[in-house]
Amino acid sequence: MHKIEIEAQIDLLSENKRLAEKNREFLRKKGIKAINIMGAIGSGKTLLIEKTIDSLPEIKFGVILGDVICRADFERVRKHDARVEPINTGKECHLDAHLISHVIEGFDGVDIILIENVGNLVCPVDFDLGEDYRVVMVSVTEGDDVVEKHPEIFRLADVIIINKISLADAVEADIDKMERDARRINGRALILKTDLRDGRGLNDWLNFVRRLKQK
Repeated sequence: MHKIEIEAQIDLLSENKRLAEKNREFLRKKGIKAINIMGAIGSGKTLLIEKTIDSLPEIKFGVILGDVICRADFERVRKHDARVEPINTGKECHLDAHLISHVIEGFDGVDIILIENVGNLVCPVDFDLGEDYRVVMVSVTEGDDVVEKHPEIFRLADVIIINKISLADAVEADIDKMERDARRINGRALILKTDLRDGRGLNDWLNFVRRLKQK
């Protein structure tokens, strides 16, 4: 029984990889960059997207919002200057390349697509969407051991954002430990420390996004 389950999982991931490459080729031909933003519920993913759109009016953004039920986030983001598509995953705890393939054709004319993945640090790890960059966002309120407990998602990240740093003392979180853990797991990632409510660290993120537009 276990052998059959493992073989089915391998087949699923293989097919997802094939579809992800098709997505990547489609986006490349259109000149569109895609960023897969992953993180737990409450880490700040939706606010990051809102502030990015508002802060960079020179860039044409598309947004894909993935959640079990994403109505609330959709109502928030649709108020901003971007094309927004929701994906309700139902019982699925992650987006996959097949779900993304259904919506990307509607993003003609955008420069960058911001993809908000379903809120957890486990399920999205294995599923390439065809993105150019992976961003993992965590909040100090999740505990300063959150990085070391979820090494795989951080190992694959291009950018790691440690958010809500103003709350670190209140929740007794060691930001330096979180950064050390991130650097130990992934020495190549860009690591940013932010507090999106007061704007700390936001410019570092915006500069990263600006550079993508220029590539």
